[in-house]
Amino acid sequence: MSIEKHKKLRAICFILFIIYIIAIVYFLIFSDMFGREPLETRSANLEPFAEIKRFIKYRELMTATSVMLNLVGNVVAFIPFGMLIRWARNKKTNAWIALLYSFSFTLIIEVTQYITMLGVFDVDDIIMNTTGGMIGYLIYYIITRIYRRKYAEK
Repeated sequence: MSIEKHKKLRAICFILFIIYIIAIVYFLIFSDMFGREPLETRSANLEPFAEIKRFIKYRELMTATSVMLNLVGNVVAFIPFGMLIRWARNKKTNAWIALLYSFSFTLIIEVTQYITMLGVFDVDDIIMNTTGGMIGYLIYYIITRIYRRKYAEK
């Protein structure tokens, strides 16, 4: 890839990353779609996998949408983060750095929800969001390897 094309791709990915961050912050903190009304008290789930188990155990009593949003949505929503973090950093990003950034971003969101009482601090969200970020990084890594292998042969 030419240097000019590489710079354009980097700029596009950086813009996509900024748009993604704004969208995630909006939907996870301010969106009425997810019932982001101020709570009367601060709430936190500090027990790993407690909410995940609850959603699985009581899935018949909940709507399919709420189960999917919680269990799948929390992972899928952070896949773009993992895919775009390397471009946003403008540096080589290994899996450990991607993990650290995914975890840190999720932790900031959860702490913000707790402080503002516009959501519940949930360790399960941190686990699922960080997992989504790592899946995204893995997808980016695989695509990059395939691309390099394809163009290295030519």
